[in-house]
Amino acid sequence: MRIMVMFMRMTLDLPIGLVEEARVVLGFKSKTDTVVLALRELVRRHRADDLKDLLGHVDLEIDLSKSRRRPARGPR
Repeated sequence: MRIMVMFMRMTLDLPIGLVEEARVVLGFKSKTDTVVLALRELVRRHRADDLKDLLGHVDLEIDLSKSRRRPARGPR
């Protein structure tokens, strides 16, 4: 299995104070690492919220009586 990681160089106008505060709070030396972690966390939280929105909305067609029955054991 081969995993490809692609990077893109770009110019962004970011609030200096916010980036610096995030960098210090996260303990990074690199602004790039700070922004990458912040983006990953934002995506993770959004995905978690999407999963929470599904709570109670997924229809599973499960026969509980069959699923709770255990198969008969053979002779011991």
